[in-house]
Amino acid sequence: MNVSGKHLVFAALGLTAVAGTGFASAGNDAGAPMRCEIVETKSGGMKGIEARASSHERMTGTYRLVVAGPGANISQGGEFETGAGGSAKLGSVMLGGNGGPYDVRLEVKAGGRTYDCTTVVR
Repeated sequence: MNVSGKHLVFAALGLTAVAGTGFASAGNDAGAPMRCEIVETKSGGMKGIEARASSHERMTGTYRLVVAGPGANISQGGEFETGAGGSAKLGSVMLGGNGGPYDVRLEVKAGGRTYDCTTVVR
């Protein structure tokens, strides 16, 4: 994991309750067994980015979350598991609210397929 920048706070496992959310889901087939999601939150002058995967059936796989922008170069990854009809929180970051834009890319590999979600957080 690489982290740089004065106004960057990294949260490895979670965001606490924050108000105001945005959502991006891309590169997912409507009938695919899994989908990836990038959820943006804003609270107290901070921007939160959370990566999620959800599936119709139990799945295991790996993920890579990359966030890049002014003062930020973050890369997270690892293994995950979802239950049938469930979801998994894959990773999250907190960023200073005055920075950006940040390019966010989530790549999820599961069930022999690759799912990509990409968005820009402003």
